[in-house]
Amino acid sequence: MKLLDLTIPLGIGTPAWPTYEPLQVKYFKRLAPNGANGQLLTHSNHLGTHLDGEIHFYTPGKDIAELELDFLVHEAAVVDLSDVTADYDIYSSKMIEERVEVKEGDILIIHTGFHHFGWDMPTADEIRYMVQHPGPDREFVEWAKAKKLRWIGVDCGSADHPMNTIIRDWMPRQTKDAQAHFQQKYGQKIEEVFTDDKYQMMHIEMFPEHIIHAECLGGDLDLILNRRIEIGFFPWRFVDGESSIGRCVAFVEDDEYEELMAQKAEMPQTKFGDAYNPEHVKQLNAQVAARNL
Repeated sequence: MKLLDLTIPLGIGTPAWPTYEPLQVKYFKRLAPNGANGQLLTHSNHLGTHLDGEIHFYTPGKDIAELELDFLVHEAAVVDLSDVTADYDIYSSKMIEERVEVKEGDILIIHTGFHHFGWDMPTADEIRYMVQHPGPDREFVEWAKAKKLRWIGVDCGSADHPMNTIIRDWMPRQTKDAQAHFQQKYGQKIEEVFTDDKYQMMHIEMFPEHIIHAECLGGDLDLILNRRIEIGFFPWRFVDGESSIGRCVAFVEDDEYEELMAQKAEMPQTKFGDAYNPEHVKQLNAQVAARNL
């Protein structure tokens, strides 16, 4: 058995979710004269690849330490939506089930393609990554509940649509662009689609149902799209933790791992050694360009 890393690199350049504390690192001791290097870290939990826990939005929910390993590691459906959703779009359960089988109790990993705009990529675009990614509406939330999904992972800044978060108020220029897109594509204003009763549904409505999510996935995710595979997320055993930075991995058999590594060798790689697929960026940009014709 081999592991594929689906985690983005974590450093002082990794952007936290807007307004959250970024990573700060300093040495408090060095080899000379202390005989060892030691560092102090300050950061929020919503930085890099991380798992949102129930008590992030649900007071009587579980903390991170209460999440059992059998919950965190399970069969998963991994779906690529980069060919059907781009900036500010809404994705649906139909789009997902057209591409991969999703079973009751699964982990669901959603590849929007927006990890290609993460800080570790040659096509990095922090605003696009955090503010312009696609997201779900009520239909998806109800479907996820009916499927009794374990947890959901996304390769962008949030599991909620950015225009269904406080970002709608914080980024007025992008909100103006999103408003025009919503009216053109959906025939409604943002506030008519994402009404107050839907606000941050993926957090506020899902966590009481014990369906949590991981955000900012990446790594070698492009190697395992539109298929079923075993996935695990490993946060800290964090008592009273509302969320946690962690490591997300896919488990593959040795022979398949060799095939995937051969595939990876033919793909471009980031300076951190992760494979990425420029075709996904082309697909996303083509969809945006088609809107302006």
